[in-house]
Amino acid sequence: MTKKVLLHKVIEDKTIVWFENRNEYVIFENTTADILKRINKGISTKEIAAALSKKLSVPIDKTIDFILDLEHKINDPKKINNLELVNDYRDIKKPSTYNFIKYYKINNIICKVSYLNEMELSYVHPKFSHLEVDLVKEFNHEFEVFIHHNYIFLYVNKKLIGSWSSKDVHYFQGKFSMELIQKIHQKEEDKWLGVFHASAISNGKKSMLFLGDSGNGKSTSLALLQANGFTCLADDFVPVDAKKQEVYSFPAAISIKKNSLKTLLPIYPELETTAEYNFTRLNKIVRYLKPNNADFFAHLPCNDLIFIKYEKDSELICSKISNLEAFQQLVPDSWLSPIKENAQTFLDWFENLNCYQLTYSKNVEMIKTVSEIFNNDL
Repeated sequence: MTKKVLLHKVIEDKTIVWFENRNEYVIFENTTADILKRINKGISTKEIAAALSKKLSVPIDKTIDFILDLEHKINDPKKINNLELVNDYRDIKKPSTYNFIKYYKINNIICKVSYLNEMELSYVHPKFSHLEVDLVKEFNHEFEVFIHHNYIFLYVNKKLIGSWSSKDVHYFQGKFSMELIQKIHQKEEDKWLGVFHASAISNGKKSMLFLGDSGNGKSTSLALLQANGFTCLADDFVPVDAKKQEVYSFPAAISIKKNSLKTLLPIYPELETTAEYNFTRLNKIVRYLKPNNADFFAHLPCNDLIFIKYEKDSELICSKISNLEAFQQLVPDSWLSPIKENAQTFLDWFENLNCYQLTYSKNVEMIKTVSEIFNNDL
């Protein structure tokens, strides 16, 4: 195996190994992780196999086979989907005019976003429509979004950020949000630890992340909590910075699915007349609820991560889960920094999080339990 940059973090009874060349985290048994470390140091297969044979009391030919197989699996190149256009963009011309121009005010920052057509508008505007202001003469940043030859292009302040095929719209949306968060908080991409597919709330002193599969009730729980004294920091797109590992605010609206309306309409009557969006690609119908955050520059420490699930008629169950179990659920849906120092910081931060599984059916009990976790009473 050619020498690679690896990071190792022992958590509970396993080792998480980070591979720099593909920015990938893999959980190994401790012995296997130790073998990888030795291979990477340049120790010969024969020497490692001899030590392993003695340790495990198995024939050396078996340990040699194991090590060679491990090397093969680690070095096996993964198929990478090339999202870039095959040409060099010389035949791409930005539109001279746009059909939709919106201005979004985030605290004292104004972003102008130009969309070529309704399709492009639908990919971004619904989540940020609550930030829209009237036509202004001056703005801080300019975004341009247009589709050309079935690819969606993003320019920020006249610079090409990238292009994505029609089947990869979610990657475009993630990049748009990443560019926006950099402009809001004046931090370039290398200053972020990661962005998590989660919801984040705060009690004014610290924050908490809610995770779970689509339909489990993350956003509904967030809406209930913001109606009961907590602040919505972010929904769906939760950025954490590398320097202090704090959760930063993101100004997107809370995504409310149709089946949550019965619960939320008595609390938020405005949802009755809010525009409804049918995302057939994602098989969901949603409305958007304005977050109650008055300071989109806010950032707070985070100690707790909760996998939340609404389950009809269920008793409230809240229990700590292993960090390894939480890690396996968190990482696949996250963008994590490819920078070695940030990867090490992420592993150190994650190791010290409190991870919970919370299942509930009664809203009052869920709110009470979250309050107890915030107050360290659980």
